Amino acid sequence: MSLLENTYLCNVLNRFSWSFVLFNYLRTTFWKLKRLIHLKYNRIRKENIMTLKRIVKTLGLSALLGFVVTPVCAQDLIARQSPVDRRAKSLDTMVINRLQEAEEVESPSASLYNDWSNSKTHAQGYLPDVYKIDLRGFHMPTPSRVVTSNYGRRWGRAHKGLDIKVYIGDTIRAAFSGKVRIVGYDARGYGKYIVIRHNNGLETYYGHLSKQIVYANQTVRAGEPIALGGNTGRSTGSHLHFETRLAGVAINPALLFDFPHQDVTGDFYVFRKQTLDNESARATALRGKDASPGYSRENIQGKGRTRYSFNESSMPNTDYSARRNSVAQQTNSNQILYHKVTEGETLESIARQHGISKEQLCKLNHLGIYTTLVQGQILRYS
Repeated sequence: MSLLENTYLCNVLNRFSWSFVLFNYLRTTFWKLKRLIHLKYNRIRKENIMTLKRIVKTLGLSALLGFVVTPVCAQDLIARQSPVDRRAKSLDTMVINRLQEAEEVESPSASLYNDWSNSKTHAQGYLPDVYKIDLRGFHMPTPSRVVTSNYGRRWGRAHKGLDIKVYIGDTIRAAFSGKVRIVGYDARGYGKYIVIRHNNGLETYYGHLSKQIVYANQTVRAGEPIALGGNTGRSTGSHLHFETRLAGVAINPALLFDFPHQDVTGDFYVFRKQTLDNESARATALRGKDASPGYSRENIQGKGRTRYSFNESSMPNTDYSARRNSVAQQTNSNQILYHKVTEGETLESIARQHGISKEQLCKLNHLGIYTTLVQGQILRYS
């Protein structure tokens, strides 16, 4: 071999040896790096798993503590809130009761009737198959015990009420508290008549009156004078035609009122559409014309005062000295007496006129001391 060839061969071997050394170094370095990465990955993985376990333990412990503590906190909150709830409940009840009372005064038995009309005599409404009528708080329309005509067929036509014997000028009173719907006149029927709607679902009709002393949409109380007995309209003698209707349907008043004994038939009457006719027939037999006593002034007018007196003058009488003794005598007899307000009268003038204080007059009529009176309003003064 020539020198040149030897030199070339040495160079090639030298380069190959260096390449082999470099390859071994790179391989060794790669495995070291791989091992290092594997170790770090395993360590990081273990650390992550441990961290995750710590998080799960913390969350579990927190949830457990939350479930244990929450009932205690809730009980404390409920205990602290109870007095507030009781006060709020009583306040809500008072407000609801006042709203309900105001609604009943403004629109009695609105759930039964379609509307409020001051012109349509027989109001129509929803008549349930069964309805409980509250008869408590009643007042007999008249002290008369004499029934002159029963409910039912009469002279070939339906008679929808009871005829009660009264004299012209006898006081007629509201049977229940309620609101006057109609003050009208029917020449061929009721004559001068009044219709009052009550909170127990009933409407009461008072016919053949000689004078009406209330006005439409006026609120009246049970026992308050509303009219004077008469003989107007289709009538053959002075008497009170008295009807009771539920949602426009006539009900025999003898089912509700016992005129011969001056009482109602019970605290409640349960209206049943299916048995109404049979019950009506029994009521007529027990409390109708045949069961009433004979004609006498005591049986018709009772023992107390039955006539309602009016002030003849349109202006208030300011001379009270001559009237106080008679007023005191009337008051001592425990009679309920009324005054009809005329133009220009005030609470003060009426109180002085009847020898009582303004506060007593307001208390008897549930009025405020600054109430403005309306002409025709009826006030109790004893």
